[in-house]
Amino acid sequence: MTRYLLLGASGFLGRHVGDRLAAEAGAEVVTAGRAAPGGDRPHLRVDLAAVDADRLAGALAEVAPDVVVNATGAVGGAPAALAALNVTAVSTLAAALSRVDRPARLVHLGSAGEYGLVERGRPVTETTPPHPVGGYGLSKLAGTEVLRLARETGLDVVVLRVFNPIGPGVPASSLLGRLVEQARAAEIRLGPLGDYRDFVDARDVADAVVAAATAPRPPWLLNIASGRARTARELVTRFLEIVGSTAPVLEAEPGSDRSAQVPWQQADISLAARTLGWRPRRDLDTTLADVWAAVCVR
Repeated sequence: MTRYLLLGASGFLGRHVGDRLAAEAGAEVVTAGRAAPGGDRPHLRVDLAAVDADRLAGALAEVAPDVVVNATGAVGGAPAALAALNVTAVSTLAAALSRVDRPARLVHLGSAGEYGLVERGRPVTETTPPHPVGGYGLSKLAGTEVLRLARETGLDVVVLRVFNPIGPGVPASSLLGRLVEQARAAEIRLGPLGDYRDFVDARDVADAVVAAATAPRPPWLLNIASGRARTARELVTRFLEIVGSTAPVLEAEPGSDRSAQVPWQQADISLAARTLGWRPRRDLDTTLADVWAAVCVR
């Protein structure tokens, strides 16, 4: 039996990861966070942004996980809030893991935002130099650097740099979430849609988490994406075709500063394919259809 401790189980990615872990034969899933995500899984109440390493180490010793999955993180807010969850909490977790007698692998969800501004038209590999823009990308990269240093002192860690996750239950604040909310409107108002993104189904991300958790000796840093760059406009067009909407799309709303500074994102996923045996299984149309189906049954 493999025991997983899942941090951030109530978030978008965390929910999909939790469901996927629970489906593994012989798996036991314990969640941890400030609030229980619901369901009947055992839950450890802890605020990762506030707890100290000794107390967290005690909790880890009590749960005795084989694998810790960190799906926590802040995507917006003041710099202090970003640093608290994306850097300080990661450092605390690494320190706590180093203090327990029973070794556990850490699978940490990083972000494409760590790469930031890259060469247009060229997929990024794990060795592409990062040039993050804004507090989110900078703080996520800082968290990854903390784990790189911890790895050099013995921590068993895999960082999955997740690109643009979409899927059922997508956050309302995201592009697809805003589109879902307006899908039945007479007209759809969004920001600029010309930037390229590498969209990946959150359920495929969850598959990658399991693969990284169980692989014998995986690389410490892996890109998790579809491997294809698409404009946001293509995503919107395909979704509206699936929904059956002919509403005009007005690119009249202000876009986010962070997105505007990064016009191109595309991942090279060959390392994950080669070392984990992982590739995304769901194409864009399948994901978008499932997003809409989930909305229709709400």
